[in-house]
Amino acid sequence: MKMKLATMALGAIMAAGPVLADLVIPSLSYRTGPYAAGGIPFADGYADYFTLLNERDGGIGGAPIKMIECETGYNTEKGVECYEATKGEGALIYQPLSTGITYQIIPKATVDDIPIHTMGYGRTSAANGNVFSHVFNYPGNYWNGASGVVNYLLEINNGDIKGKKLALVYHNSAFGKEPIRTLEALAEKHGFELSLLPVDHPGQEQKSQWLQVRRERPDYVTMWGWGVMNQVAIQEAANIRFNMENFIGVWWSGAQHDVLPAGDAANGYKAITFHAVGSDYPVFDDIQKYVVDAGKTAGAGDQVGTVLYNRGIYAAMLAAEAIKDAQAATGKADITAGDVRNAMESLNITEERMASIGMPGFGPSFQVSCENHGGSGLVGVAQWDATAKTWSLVSDFQPTDAEVIDALIKEDSEAYAAENNIAPNCK
Repeated sequence: MKMKLATMALGAIMAAGPVLADLVIPSLSYRTGPYAAGGIPFADGYADYFTLLNERDGGIGGAPIKMIECETGYNTEKGVECYEATKGEGALIYQPLSTGITYQIIPKATVDDIPIHTMGYGRTSAANGNVFSHVFNYPGNYWNGASGVVNYLLEINNGDIKGKKLALVYHNSAFGKEPIRTLEALAEKHGFELSLLPVDHPGQEQKSQWLQVRRERPDYVTMWGWGVMNQVAIQEAANIRFNMENFIGVWWSGAQHDVLPAGDAANGYKAITFHAVGSDYPVFDDIQKYVVDAGKTAGAGDQVGTVLYNRGIYAAMLAAEAIKDAQAATGKADITAGDVRNAMESLNITEERMASIGMPGFGPSFQVSCENHGGSGLVGVAQWDATAKTWSLVSDFQPTDAEVIDALIKEDSEAYAAENNIAPNCK
């Protein structure tokens, strides 16, 4: 009876109280330009999840979500402009969706006390929260990804890849260069040979790189690509009859639009991942009911369940869970970006929590701390079935090489701290 009366009293206070301020979440999207094929589904998933929370739950903790979408065209200068134009609206968290933009806004966001979540991209050494107080790249980063590729090669070669040849075809940018140091360290550790094949933006011209692959005959090729580069690479690999079973992309090179243009020739192509594939999760039933059927999708509604739509949902869910934690910690629905940063630093994503929001098994469990902004770093592998037109996991989420990765993170982050006179964040 006391509980019932308390609930009624709280409801009366909320009804009589002031209208809660919106929870402002900017989306630095790119629906135009050479990378739009990847940018659109991510932006749709990111927006649709917040729409779901508004329509089904009335927002988060009683406060409505206001998403501000700003078109960057995957252009770093435009991305910085979007950040400057939206931060004053009460922005709680940024997902830049570009390594170049991330590098530029790290110092700005730190001064502005606004957290950045670069899920599976950005500056890898930002996993060291002792140096990068406002940047988070959980549940995995590019160096986890590079190790995940090598771990998979070890798995399918009975733990021995000494003497094997691995070629890295990469976008010739900060993004594409991220895995090089890790792969070099792992090549030394495991005795495989690494060759580097850069591809200039936007990646439509790759004849010379694949002629080199044909000449050198590597056992495996891994790709750090994005946008049209991925489609061209997969087609060029098919043209020289490279075995797709031995071609493994990063998680930004493993979506439907990357493989569909090559048709049956793409069958067997693989990509690492840090989340599940497909739409067999309860959350998609709610998205169908409250967003798609209600005509409230951010896009045409044709991307639901695709790899990058799922990734957008996953990113939005992690932001929403941090906001919930910030509300719980402060005891109020109207929170600040600083509150969200603090909550992100102690975020605990368990399987029970994932199940409670309709996403059981969608991603690995992980815990964030002041020292570790990178999460668990578990990496799985998905494979494309051209006949069924589906991705499926062929290797579950597994640990990556912490010995190699942690040393690289320490070296790079401490150099950044010394260069920028940054005091330790963790007490």
